[in-house]
Amino acid sequence: MAKVGVIKTVGSNGQISLGKEYAGKLVWLDEIEPGVFIVKIGEFVPDNERWLLEPKVQHELNEAIDWAEQNPPQDSDLDELERQIRDAE
Repeated sequence: MAKVGVIKTVGSNGQISLGKEYAGKLVWLDEIEPGVFIVKIGEFVPDNERWLLEPKVQHELNEAIDWAEQNPPQDSDLDELERQIRDAE
């Protein structure tokens, strides 16, 4: 449940505590005007995974997920696959 109207004191080091339930969490702090802040708890996306959030990649991932949902995995006949490879050579 949201806490409304909580008054906190900013310490001499410029910090406030949000409470132990938020310990270790990443937060987005947005100062929308001087002295007015919005704090959002969230997840950090590592730089090397940021490409996954590009619209084209998201579209391709969604298509792949749709295909996988409509085409459940099936057992492979390895002997048949081996025959197909030999016939193709």
